[in-house]
Amino acid sequence: MSGPLEGLRVVDLGTRIAAPFCAGLLGELGAEVIKIEQPGTGDFMREIGPFVATDEPDSPAYSLFWAVEGRGRKSVTLDLRKAEGQDLFRRLAATADVVVENFRPGTLEKWHIAPGDLDPKLVTVRISSFGQDGPYAKRPGLDRVGIGYGGLLHLTGYPDRPPVRVGVTITDYLTGVFAANAAVAALYQRDARRSGMGAVIDAALYGASLRILEWTIAAYDRLGVVRSREGNRLANSAPLDNYPTADGKYVCVVAGSDANFSRLCKAMDRPDLLDDPRFTRLADRAAHGDEINGIVAEWTASHTAVEVEEACVACDVPVATAYSAADMFADPHFAARGDLVTVDDPVAGPLRQQAPYPRFVGQPVAPPVGAPRLGMHTREVLHDVLALDDTTLDQLARDGVI
Repeated sequence: MSGPLEGLRVVDLGTRIAAPFCAGLLGELGAEVIKIEQPGTGDFMREIGPFVATDEPDSPAYSLFWAVEGRGRKSVTLDLRKAEGQDLFRRLAATADVVVENFRPGTLEKWHIAPGDLDPKLVTVRISSFGQDGPYAKRPGLDRVGIGYGGLLHLTGYPDRPPVRVGVTITDYLTGVFAANAAVAALYQRDARRSGMGAVIDAALYGASLRILEWTIAAYDRLGVVRSREGNRLANSAPLDNYPTADGKYVCVVAGSDANFSRLCKAMDRPDLLDDPRFTRLADRAAHGDEINGIVAEWTASHTAVEVEEACVACDVPVATAYSAADMFADPHFAARGDLVTVDDPVAGPLRQQAPYPRFVGQPVAPPVGAPRLGMHTREVLHDVLALDDTTLDQLARDGVI
């Protein structure tokens, strides 16, 4: 895929989501991404459903999760537990600009392929649960650990119920985004500012959650306030909620400000609410949140989601239906902006997926290359990049190195 990072090479040592997502974002900006996978098994994401049945004997059940998260890269199998595999990796890394990994801290050091063993011009992104140092560094952990220690889990859900995870593995994705941003900055420092030196980026899963906590830390520091769960409402704003509709959907209406509340009253054909002393100002509405949110809920429950949206949009009130995938497929705005693209997957065939994001104005959004079969590019990459001949490659295969 062409883009501003065309000509750069990224070696993806990651598994699961965070590190591969970081590498994938760089790939969607034009970098060549070479994914290193364990011979015989490959990335764990290949084993996570949902699955689609195929006619291929090697892939009778194909992971759609892998089809999305594995796209846009080449697959090279390499056993990093073997000395020969480590040597090949060091040689491959010497041709690259960025290495992305998310092994437990100390693993790459044990394999002699840590940043200190590689070319100092490399930008190395190291993603882990707790970071490369500190008393928790060696602990295992996944996304749920990140939202737990990072404070996000404590804030998600209703105050009278247990905390609820976000619907996707949010810290994995957030960490991948933050890390990709840092990698681009490090490349700019190395190349545009001509320092000639790479960087080692330490990205912890819990840190991504911590960074987006808004005023939570400052309020505890200065006011001793321990922020907690508020559900879909905010204590200092109303009306604001995810309201039920007559067709079984939910719409989010945001009308906390005086101007938006006035517009919402017009949309609901309830001008009388503007004269109600309970709802005169934002502070009044917040103090009577149950009452005003209840009134809005009664109105939305008597209309379909489309009718609620149409009434709100006509009066310039911020509104959004809680979309499902089916809603996205049918929405004309998604179609007009090309938010869904067809990826030519080598196993599943044409497969609709989310498009690369964000986009550069004036440049068409090209669909990513489909997720590769395990080891699909091993011989190609080792021959073209490291100049290994067929005899050498055959021997490496017999030895289980590739």
